[in-house]
Amino acid sequence: MKRRGNQQFLTIGELSSKIGRSAQTIKNCCLNDISVEELAKFLRSYSNQALSVGKAAAIIELVETDGDTTRGDQDVRDEVIVSYVRQVDFLQQEIALIERQLSQLIGKLDLKLDTMTGIDLVTAADFIAQIGDIRRFKNADKLAKYAGIAPSEHSSGNSGKIKKNKLGDRHLYGLFYDLAIRQLAVTKGKKEPRNPAMLAYYHSKLEANKTRKQAVVYVMRKLVNVIYGMMKHKTAYVMPEVQMNIAG
Repeated sequence: MKRRGNQQFLTIGELSSKIGRSAQTIKNCCLNDISVEELAKFLRSYSNQALSVGKAAAIIELVETDGDTTRGDQDVRDEVIVSYVRQVDFLQQEIALIERQLSQLIGKLDLKLDTMTGIDLVTAADFIAQIGDIRRFKNADKLAKYAGIAPSEHSSGNSGKIKKNKLGDRHLYGLFYDLAIRQLAVTKGKKEPRNPAMLAYYHSKLEANKTRKQAVVYVMRKLVNVIYGMMKHKTAYVMPEVQMNIAG
């Protein structure tokens, strides 16, 4: 078994064991003799239940539609593909090595950003690299300004508008934006919110007549407070309890 972040990759031998076929059989037949349910079982196991019978049937259908794709010098073509697979395998090993080193470095800093939904090892390292020593920011407001996230409000008559702050570190801004989108997502299987508190906060802004883009900026700003606190106090993320009551 090979691992990259939260993803796992199987060798031919491990795949054969998982679906009850010999490695040689899988090499010879590819997916021709594997049933939809066998493939679905494999997909469910390694996609957090996100891929199942529908995707398995689509894959099998594509294989059957292609038919016999053997051509002249097929053995040479096969060797080229095997060479590509070896390169991918090597790169996966290199990535795993780098991630182990990242994990060790983050462990020395005693930061626990990856305890938050939507933050894996690589994302945590990216946040740390972009923010640096959290003590250089007096408070979360300073960090928000540095990232260009602090919403700036402009009033005209009785209407107020939120405009995105175009100053600040654009890469760090992108990290907070991506994290905000992950907080607002729902699980593929049960359709449950990944972070009910952030989703409720987002909807409260929509109910306050903010646009979707403006509401996302507010979520980003709230996440700045969370990340700042976690880095300053070296604490793990605790999912807040919230009563979800979202209409439509």
